[in-house]
Amino acid sequence: MNNPFLQPYNTPHDTTPFDRIKITDFEPAIREGMKIEDEEIANITGNKSEPDFENTVLALEHAGKLLDRVTTVFFNLMSAETSDELDAIAEKLMPELTEHGNNISLNPQLFERVKSVYDRKDRLNLTPEESKLLEKTYDGFIRNGANLKDEEKDAFRKLSAELSTLTLKFSQNHLKETNKYELHITERKNLEGLPDSAIGAAEHTAKEKGKEGWIFTLQAPSYVPFMKYSRNRELRKELYMAYNTQCTHNDELDNTEIVKQLVNKRMELAQLLGFGTYADYVLKKRMAENSENVYKLLNDLLDAYTPTAHKEIEEIEELARETEGETFRLMPWDLSYYAEKLKNRKYSLDEEALRPYFELSRVKEGVFGLATKLYGITFHENKDIPVYHPDVQAFEVYDADGTFLAVLYTDFHPRKGKRSGAWMTSYKEQWMEDDGTNSRPHVSVTMNFTKPTTDKPALLTFSEVNTFLHEFGHALHGIFANTRFQCMSGTNVYWDFVELPSQIMENFAVEKDFLNTFARHYITGEAIPENLIKSIIDSQNFNVAYACLRQVSFGLLDMAWYTRRETFDGDVRAYEKEAWKKAQVLPGVEDTCMSVQFSHIMAGGYSAGYYSYKWAEVLDADAFSVFKEKGIFNREVAQSFRENILSKGGTEHPMVLYKRFRGQEPGIDALLKRNGII
Repeated sequence: MNNPFLQPYNTPHDTTPFDRIKITDFEPAIREGMKIEDEEIANITGNKSEPDFENTVLALEHAGKLLDRVTTVFFNLMSAETSDELDAIAEKLMPELTEHGNNISLNPQLFERVKSVYDRKDRLNLTPEESKLLEKTYDGFIRNGANLKDEEKDAFRKLSAELSTLTLKFSQNHLKETNKYELHITERKNLEGLPDSAIGAAEHTAKEKGKEGWIFTLQAPSYVPFMKYSRNRELRKELYMAYNTQCTHNDELDNTEIVKQLVNKRMELAQLLGFGTYADYVLKKRMAENSENVYKLLNDLLDAYTPTAHKEIEEIEELARETEGETFRLMPWDLSYYAEKLKNRKYSLDEEALRPYFELSRVKEGVFGLATKLYGITFHENKDIPVYHPDVQAFEVYDADGTFLAVLYTDFHPRKGKRSGAWMTSYKEQWMEDDGTNSRPHVSVTMNFTKPTTDKPALLTFSEVNTFLHEFGHALHGIFANTRFQCMSGTNVYWDFVELPSQIMENFAVEKDFLNTFARHYITGEAIPENLIKSIIDSQNFNVAYACLRQVSFGLLDMAWYTRRETFDGDVRAYEKEAWKKAQVLPGVEDTCMSVQFSHIMAGGYSAGYYSYKWAEVLDADAFSVFKEKGIFNREVAQSFRENILSKGGTEHPMVLYKRFRGQEPGIDALLKRNGII
């Protein structure tokens, strides 16, 4: 069979042969992967020897390698480069893949063998990592219904199959709705206030679509500048409403009923497993441990930041009234526009004035260079490594001693088949082969940055520079992985710990010594002026309290959906507005709805976990204080962070790892201090 998945890759570092993979290869390869894993499981359960770590737990860890290899590529492309054909395959195979997974986790003979090893764990003389794998494996079976009665197992199968179909449909609807909308402007007067970069990009988009004039979309590089700079309030409102009413239009892309089904079925699944709420189920395996601790964090942040947030909004509204009159009421579609004007007035900082100094290739050099300064690692593009789209670049990453560490793919610009936002993922995790060979990872960072135009390269906003640093932090977590078992390597950690490596990197964006390493004018080569650096540093806490409350509001919404104990059949919009009302500082808009497009908590891995961003922010502020104290490029501190956090993956409890690096548990004070709240 001429299927690239089913034969040796023969590529550099055994990277995915994207250049040979056809869409028609996925289904047969996935089916073959399921078949082989079924055989591997049958070999484990049919083993007549007494269950032990090697013949049961380790054998199970090694099972399913082919299926994992194929589905990893498949689902990554579903996010980065999807198509109707790929969507159709996903719709067809998702129920089967879910059933396949359930057949393993609900296999009574397999569970009995795992349980037999688990019950004897104290007598087995296992290494700490082996003990962790045993605990993780056993717990995985329990959390996936292995202890349920037969009729309950049937209910579990049904619920998990329905959930996999619903999450897929939710994501597909949101992507299609995002791609469907365009604000087509044909009169130049309607472009007033917009910078040349935004106008040029909109003109480029229009030409790509075979139209005259300018087209703005709901993709961040198009939407954000329009909301920030357009003088036309009506058009700002139109674009805002289009963005914030996605998937609410009572048509085939409406996600309202899907939201109800998702939260109800997740609650039902958790209660089937003996938990009161879905949040209880999720948080048992998080640093936060329970919903009380999550709410304590969110409420502490509310108390600390709300007074400042109201002052921030009042100051923006005051500025608006200078030009709009005393009766002017600041609405959500006004915030970015007047906030930008206020920031410019207070700090002489216009994001557009920064763009020429943040040309993408230089930013990339700067971010890669930061990793070299901190860890001694280097990046070398290898054009022989196949990629899945011409926009994608592949780099070999080498350690300070020249040892090969990883492959890193970068994918920076929006396109029709790519979902919005930014993310890091792996095409191959790290693990140790049984012969001791360290099998290195292939990681990817995917973003939606401002595209180059016919006359300008890709010039990033400061916010996009932050996004790059964030995702690159996740990538380092994957690159430095150094554990024995795949399921615990790299970013396979508790969800409220996974954002620490990413968010700590954002701290460098406001450090003068870092900016000076790469920020140069794309035409003149002139270094970024000192006054602009000062403005960046001085403005780092601009609207910080409002931004905090916005994140808290998302956390409150998430928890409101997943701490429910009873079926929900009410009004999604009304429930949402009640859930987050104490974190709102701007007037609500009746028809808007976040839940129907909130992929993080509905279709991603952040259900009952969105608080993780703020939880990790507390950690990153506390952790970065060590760099601030000893020098932001301090190799010793960086090495400690690498050894104690980045390379350890999920081999130990996150708090143990954090304390090993920091010497103490984190507190909220470092964050409050960084944000100027105390």
